[in-house]
Amino acid sequence: MMKRTARLLCLTTMTTNLVFSSVTFAEDQLALKPLTLPGLITEALARNPEILAARQQWEAAAKRVPQARSLDDPTLSVQWWNAPESFNLGQAQNTIIGLSQKFPFPGKLALKEGIATRSAEMTEQALRAKERELIARLKQAYYDLFFAHKAIQIHHEQIDLLTQFLEIAVAKFRTGKGSQVDVLKAQVELSTLHQQLPVLEQRRETAQATVNTLLNRDPRSPLGLPQEPRVERFDKDLDELFRMAADARPEVKAAGLAVQRNEQARALAQRQYYPDATVAIQRFHNFQATDGFGAIMAINLPFAFWTKPKYDAGVQEASAAVAAARADLQTLENQTRFQIRDMLAKVRASWEVAVLYRTTVLPQAGESLASARAGYRTGRTDFLNLIEAERALRDFQLAYFRALVDREARLAELEQVVGSEL
Repeated sequence: MMKRTARLLCLTTMTTNLVFSSVTFAEDQLALKPLTLPGLITEALARNPEILAARQQWEAAAKRVPQARSLDDPTLSVQWWNAPESFNLGQAQNTIIGLSQKFPFPGKLALKEGIATRSAEMTEQALRAKERELIARLKQAYYDLFFAHKAIQIHHEQIDLLTQFLEIAVAKFRTGKGSQVDVLKAQVELSTLHQQLPVLEQRRETAQATVNTLLNRDPRSPLGLPQEPRVERFDKDLDELFRMAADARPEVKAAGLAVQRNEQARALAQRQYYPDATVAIQRFHNFQATDGFGAIMAINLPFAFWTKPKYDAGVQEASAAVAAARADLQTLENQTRFQIRDMLAKVRASWEVAVLYRTTVLPQAGESLASARAGYRTGRTDFLNLIEAERALRDFQLAYFRALVDREARLAELEQVVGSEL
């Protein structure tokens, strides 16, 4: 009898500690401010170092455009002719001061500017793609954090529930209507839940650190409570998503710009067959003679038979680059259509699973637990059935929220493929 009393005292102490832990967790949850996803996205786009680096690369590429459309530097030259053997330049018979400028064949500078512009625009699309990737990663981390919080919340709810079962088992044992085995089973189940709590808290800390890292914060910075995922049906169809991706996906835009850039590079290569002109104006200072002005005009000869093969090879190289860029664009378009179809199927499947849990499985599990609880009170159901009903409800609750989180993760990936919010 004394041993039984000691065990009951131990159970009472343990129950009190677990209830206190559950109450403390509930108070902590209420103290957390809501963590909104739009605000996090804005902060991540402004602070994430990957985005900052990509933005600087875009700005650097944009600065190459005015460089490409500019003429080469003019050349200032000074010549001394027939200076005395003493190398007295002031007594040279002719001093020629010249200023020359090279002018590319019409259209070459415009093509160079176009190539630099397309390259800058491709760099901008790379920035947009990096932003879409960051948003997708942030959304996945956000909902992982939500699931971690939800798992801990469900865990504490189950502790409260099992505490009630323990109290029922103890009361029945004291009145002689129950067995000590039931009390011990409740104690073991509570101990198991208590041992699982550090693992769940570690997962929450990892999810929180992931979100903070994407925000360029200290990984230990506190975060609020994430909001629950959406539960409404996603109703966009494949054709609409295909059109959106063709207009909005940065990778597709960049591939199209690559085709344009290489076409302009080929046009520039074809212009290399035409000569460039160099114009120079000269001022003659003659020693003990009349001064005067002069002018020079020179062109290169790219059409000479010994230089023409070089330009032929340049045109062939540029043509091959155009064909490769077009093939890359077609490959990306095909891949985009496949990814949209695949992600859309996953989004719908996750949503259907979540609906099934919410409308059928969870209500049935709740009824089963209530029936098992009532049956145990009246002695029609043993304690093991009650524990199994509690475990089933907990597993189904976690599966339901996992389905919601998976749906949001797949939806984030779909938004990244489409290139816009959905």
